[in-house]
Amino acid sequence: MAGILGEVASAVARNLVNDATAAPAGGDAAQQQSQDGVLKRSNHPTALLFHVGFKAGAIVMYLFGSAISSSFVFSFVIVVLLLAFDFWTVKNVSGRLLVGLRWWNEVREDGSNEWRFESREDTSRIADVDSRIFWLTLWVMPVVWGFFAVSTFFSFNYGWMLCTLVALSLSCANLYGYVKCSRAAKAKVGSFASSVATGVLQQSIASRFGGGGGAPAAGASAV
Repeated sequence: MAGILGEVASAVARNLVNDATAAPAGGDAAQQQSQDGVLKRSNHPTALLFHVGFKAGAIVMYLFGSAISSSFVFSFVIVVLLLAFDFWTVKNVSGRLLVGLRWWNEVREDGSNEWRFESREDTSRIADVDSRIFWLTLWVMPVVWGFFAVSTFFSFNYGWMLCTLVALSLSCANLYGYVKCSRAAKAKVGSFASSVATGVLQQSIASRFGGGGGAPAAGASAV
């Protein structure tokens, strides 16, 4: 198992290096650009790969785990580990790097929960491809795992249904947290823009009426 995963990881790494370093020539330029354009346009390709890789790995292991190992417990544990790695990566790393957002939940002394949000003020380092892939996968994964949960329920495969419910809860938690975080960031930007506009308007009115009132006073003193 470890040898197979190592060979696959080495092959993927070699392909990524070749795609990133090979120069397109002639009529192959458009094809080459379509192959490695995502990584070239990404500001954080490593975070993007892990963001997608853990999700893809969990789905592949869920679908084809029986072909890799006949042990249900082994496949179950690997899928849950990949889901846990994905949840932690999305919550603490890829969200902060790819879209400039981060959320966490704190428990107060009285037992109540408090949502905390963090957003990057400078969004110039956020690439459009990073943002699109982040939000696309964030919305798609609950749908995928929800479909798997329904299918396992009707096929009476309750062991895998437990795994799909874990995956569904983790993906929905990240989706809910980042949607709230995005709304909070937009509200923060809106309030800041409103305060700036109000300050500029007040300063403009004050300077206009202040200048208009000062001119007659100066004329009267001159007379």
